[in-house]
Amino acid sequence: MDPTAPPAPPAPPAPPTPTPRRRFLGRMSLVLSGVIAAAATVPVVGFLLSPLTRKTPRVWRPVGRADTFTVGQTVNVVFEDASPLPWAGVTARTAAWLRRDATDRFTAFSVHCTHLGCPVRWVADAQLFLCPCHGGVYYADGTVSAGPPPRTLPQYPVRVREGQVEILTSPIPIA
Repeated sequence: MDPTAPPAPPAPPAPPTPTPRRRFLGRMSLVLSGVIAAAATVPVVGFLLSPLTRKTPRVWRPVGRADTFTVGQTVNVVFEDASPLPWAGVTARTAAWLRRDATDRFTAFSVHCTHLGCPVRWVADAQLFLCPCHGGVYYADGTVSAGPPPRTLPQYPVRVREGQVEILTSPIPIA
């Protein structure tokens, strides 16, 4: 060793070791954060994947006696939605436009426009379905006449069973 050489700089101090309590609380906060993140993620993932596993409810609903409908006339019929919720009240009711084409044949059209789901109305004098919201117009057979609707009016299957007209319900047919 050279006596004239400057002394070596002191070694840097070692980082302080965390106390056991501090280390425990740090790890516990990480674990709790992970649990909270998992608890928030599970419902979101379930919501996103539920349409893939849930079947669309379809139920035959009676709308009236067959002898009360006139051939060639289109009327609004009201029935209960395919999947009503116990607390839905009046909102569990939906409607369709029902036409008696012949003594044994009926056609039921959705009341919802295929553009944005607005309610369409039947104008008997013009023999047209009109959507007042965006100017959608449909012919009597449900095909698009004018306006923004991308598709024809959806039709519900109809049957007559024991003199009762029934419509096979489904969720609102838009999109």
